[in-house]
Amino acid sequence: MNFQEYKDIFFNSKKYWLIYLLLISLMCISTISKRNLQNPTFDIIVFVMVAILGILAIVFYFSHNNKDELHKFAFVLILCFGVFCALIVPICEVSDESEHLTRAEITSQGVLIPVWNGGDAGIDRLYNHTDDGKYSHALNKGVGFKTIKSTLFFSNERGKTVFEVSGDTDKIDYTPFIDGSAFEQNPFFGYLPQAIGILIAKLLDLNVIWILWLGRIGNLICYAGLISLAIRKTPIFKMPLLAVSCIPIAIYQAASISIDSMIIGLAILAIAYFIYMLRSQENSLEMKNIIVFTIICLLLGLCKLTYLAFIFLLLLVPRKNFKFSNVTLCYLTSISVVSLVGVLWSRYSTHALMHSWRSKLNYVDAPNQINYLIHQPYFLVKFLTQIFTTDLGSMFYGVFNFFNAASLYHYSDTYYIIVAMILVFLTLILIFYPEKSNFSLKTRIGTLLVLLIVYVGTCFIQLLTWASVGFTNLGINTRYFVPLFALIPIILNFKDFNLEKYKFDNYAIVFIIAFMATLIMERNILY
Repeated sequence: MNFQEYKDIFFNSKKYWLIYLLLISLMCISTISKRNLQNPTFDIIVFVMVAILGILAIVFYFSHNNKDELHKFAFVLILCFGVFCALIVPICEVSDESEHLTRAEITSQGVLIPVWNGGDAGIDRLYNHTDDGKYSHALNKGVGFKTIKSTLFFSNERGKTVFEVSGDTDKIDYTPFIDGSAFEQNPFFGYLPQAIGILIAKLLDLNVIWILWLGRIGNLICYAGLISLAIRKTPIFKMPLLAVSCIPIAIYQAASISIDSMIIGLAILAIAYFIYMLRSQENSLEMKNIIVFTIICLLLGLCKLTYLAFIFLLLLVPRKNFKFSNVTLCYLTSISVVSLVGVLWSRYSTHALMHSWRSKLNYVDAPNQINYLIHQPYFLVKFLTQIFTTDLGSMFYGVFNFFNAASLYHYSDTYYIIVAMILVFLTLILIFYPEKSNFSLKTRIGTLLVLLIVYVGTCFIQLLTWASVGFTNLGINTRYFVPLFALIPIILNFKDFNLEKYKFDNYAIVFIIAFMATLIMERNILY
């Protein structure tokens, strides 16, 4: 397209970007607090930047406004706003990001499985403070995982911006350093994108802060690629999948070092591939389609075991869609392989979990928790009641709440207006999206069961590995369940809802971009 064509699109889409400006203005006002007023100049600069970026994104969307190019727009959109987020979110502020960074740095050395140095017992990490207010590590204990000393900078300066520290301009310190935790229980491929970014920072001899920034950007590029591939593959519900992929908590994780980015991206891809198989013509699918879906579910499940349940979605794909016989045998073989690998990986990860600070949580005792559950039946009722009431409500609220540690000031503010807007938007686009699905009752119920298996299973694992014996302090966080939102259109979709799909998509894009912009403007992320 030439300049004149872009100019015409700019003016023709004026209504939409004016709505966008109004939305981000209202949401920006709703986030104002006393802290914001201490430095309004920076807020104004950020607002102007996201306003311009959002307008450009809307113009770009209308210049590629067809279903065959939505995946390209998705990639560019996630990358643009995600890079902004990756650079401005304070140092290792994302949950467990310092430990994820240590694992990614170890991976950048070519070490796919971290080597534990020391005894069988785990050690404390980042929890004992020294007199100068910084964290003490396992450096003098000689117990942990071998990394480089620069990782200590990120742990010590956690939660601060580059404007508040001085060591960010130092060169990378390659002095050997022993860190007590490095997510040994996670698979190596969940850290390859971050490791590539970190390796680039090393090869270019950049300042130490680029370990974090390029690691985050590498993770983000991988996430954008997975989501783009998912939207390209699915024949329907492209916009709902994009909406789920771009909710603030998802972008917040994608623009970090966390493996949660890989989990969300692979899960969205698995759902897209499942929809593709569901909507395929009779006698059109081949054996390779089952193999591809099995591999996606396997990779996803190794990152988070409860998502292995996605393999059961295979049973919902009509056998008549395949051009070969013995489809049922292939289904059962795939499920058996995934289940077996899951069991073996669970045994490994349970042992690996001992090599982390989590093994030092003396209030956690899985055998006694199970024993308490068996002998106190009311406890099971309490657990189920909580996860479908209080915890479920917290999960919905978490679409714009980035951690559950209210004691930390930058996580404790509430944004009821923004959360309400996001939830209303998700309800409209997930349940009332004007696109015929024609899914059978069997498909809907089966998908609902898979959703419940993942949700309840994740909560139950938290009960065994995080909660005190006899208590239900599960530590549930929305980031665990973001992909489950993407299953809702399959389970519950009012296909006869009278809306014009073209206009619905246009307004949906405006809201998606506005929520991403609000994530960036939200002051407590910046400071």
